[in-house]
Amino acid sequence: MKFKSYAAINQRIESITPNHLVIGIDIAKETHVAGAVNYRGVQLGRTLSFSNNSFGFEKLQRWVSNTMKTHGLTQVIFGVESTGHYYLPLAFWLRDQGERIVLVNPLTTKRNKENRDNRPSKSDAKDAITIADTISRGFYSEWRSCDTVYRKLRALVNEREALTADRGAIGNQIQTALDEIFPEFTSVFKEWDGPRALATLKAFPLPADLRNETIDSVVSGWRKNGMKRAGGLKGQQIAAHLLETARRSIGITDTAAELKRRIGRLLERYDTLQEQIAILEAEIESSLSQVPASARHPLETIGLSPLFIAVLLANAGDLGNYEHGSQLLALAGLNLAESTSGKRKGQIVLSKRGRRQLRKYLYLAVIGLVANHASFKRWHTHNVDTLKMKKQRSIFKLIGKLARILVALARNQETFEDSRANALIPNAA
Repeated sequence: MKFKSYAAINQRIESITPNHLVIGIDIAKETHVAGAVNYRGVQLGRTLSFSNNSFGFEKLQRWVSNTMKTHGLTQVIFGVESTGHYYLPLAFWLRDQGERIVLVNPLTTKRNKENRDNRPSKSDAKDAITIADTISRGFYSEWRSCDTVYRKLRALVNEREALTADRGAIGNQIQTALDEIFPEFTSVFKEWDGPRALATLKAFPLPADLRNETIDSVVSGWRKNGMKRAGGLKGQQIAAHLLETARRSIGITDTAAELKRRIGRLLERYDTLQEQIAILEAEIESSLSQVPASARHPLETIGLSPLFIAVLLANAGDLGNYEHGSQLLALAGLNLAESTSGKRKGQIVLSKRGRRQLRKYLYLAVIGLVANHASFKRWHTHNVDTLKMKKQRSIFKLIGKLARILVALARNQETFEDSRANALIPNAA
């Protein structure tokens, strides 16, 4: 598939021939509905409802076979909306039967719903026919089922993201409690989850807990709660600051006991999540080592951390299968969208129609590379100082460069070389 937009659309349209039966399936949790059209979008027969189990899938297969025989068709293409996860069992089952499966954007289905009957009505049967009609006109994308190693990697990465979100929620609750009982806490510790701050919350969560303490007893409390290098001149200075701050605290006291218990429970959950995340990260690195070296090694040469490489491969699969970096950007929703008409020129924005996780980590990857990678640092400096770009615009421009570099390295099985990159690109990004 070519990466030029018009060429890709033309190829998708041309791949639907007069010999094709186009099946659109409206996916649900328990019962799916399938509709059939020919290559011109003409509906063929009535729709079919079938269960989300092996008996239902076999019923669909028989119905498709009979429809093809009735209308003298020799090829079939199945299409579903790319929403949720309910379509996956059916998609994998069809793949195992050797069938072709494509995906339709739900927004495309929604916007084409009134094209057939000029009515805003909605039903599962109508949606199935609309999906099939949309496919017949080339408005779809191929469904790529990644190898098992990539899908396992994605499951681990998604679980880590969920645990990280839970950890963030716990942090917000702890900070809310501190704002009530010890609002000056952040004037002593920049971050509540630093080693010394955590030890303080475990040993002395309330200002009243520090009232009768000394510098030495505070340092001792830190050591008892897991801080190895608690003392020293710096530790004693922080302890003195903490004691003075606690003495002058304006925190509320009438619900202090309840909030103290709450902080204790939250810290227990926080520690549990930290352990689970550490275990998951070890599993991610282990699974990453099982990815073929041809897909993994080119990405390692640019300096990305194992976690970033894992997220990238988990969401995109083997980058060697891509034709151009623009496909990776589109998958992440980082392709540009504009709205212009006549003399009006609208603002160009990111489409954000793609995988949020991939978009997030590509952004974070470039932030890290700009700070630590010689070439990316040089390109960012050139963009900001010479081309007078805003820093944020330069970052997003470099995301596009990173996507193109990653796909090129994976396709050509090359390693990234700073000298070669700087010599070939005098105008930075």
